[in-house]
Amino acid sequence: MEFTVSTRAEGPFTVVEVGGEVDVYTAPRLREAVVTAIESGSTRLVIDVDKVVFLDSTGVGVMVGALKKVRSAGGTLDIVCTQPRLLKIFDITGLDKVFGLHASVSDAVKS
Repeated sequence: MEFTVSTRAEGPFTVVEVGGEVDVYTAPRLREAVVTAIESGSTRLVIDVDKVVFLDSTGVGVMVGALKKVRSAGGTLDIVCTQPRLLKIFDITGLDKVFGLHASVSDAVKS
């Protein structure tokens, strides 16, 4: 599956929607999208990984780095994820207690 990343505004939030495999080869593109959003003034981010079929530690690292960067600017970062195999990664690493995990973008925006 081809890697995709796109951003859009959803009220005061910037949604970064990711699809395909997030690994050592594609994670820099995710990082670039998130950094661009933050540098353009977005401090309320939602990363939607519901279309991600594979996530390695590099991709997780990008999300942790984005969280640190956005928090240092006084912002928030939430993740949309309903896939059990990805939720297991967040659970095993303890990141389910760090990130706000939501079932949909609308749930994330409401929180």
